[in-house]
Amino acid sequence: MSLERVHDFLCMVRSEPASYRVLDLSGVSFLDSAGVGALVSLFISCRRAGKGLALVALALQGIAVLQVSGLIRLLPLYTSVDLAIRQFRS
Repeated sequence: MSLERVHDFLCMVRSEPASYRVLDLSGVSFLDSAGVGALVSLFISCRRAGKGLALVALALQGIAVLQVSGLIRLLPLYTSVDLAIRQFRS
């Protein structure tokens, strides 16, 4: 996905009125520094707006990147969208 498309996507997600965001990353096979930057940007936007953020189905490579960067402590990971939604609703 191009950076322009990522930017457009993040703008769309930020404008959603819901109290939390669940980002299904099952189609993402590789997470690089630009992807990490996008996730951090989204996390900061959500936090400032008092909204939750959860990541779903991140590939092992992406999980490793978040572990090395220390972001694993900030960005909750779930194996399914249903589990993430249940967590927010409880």
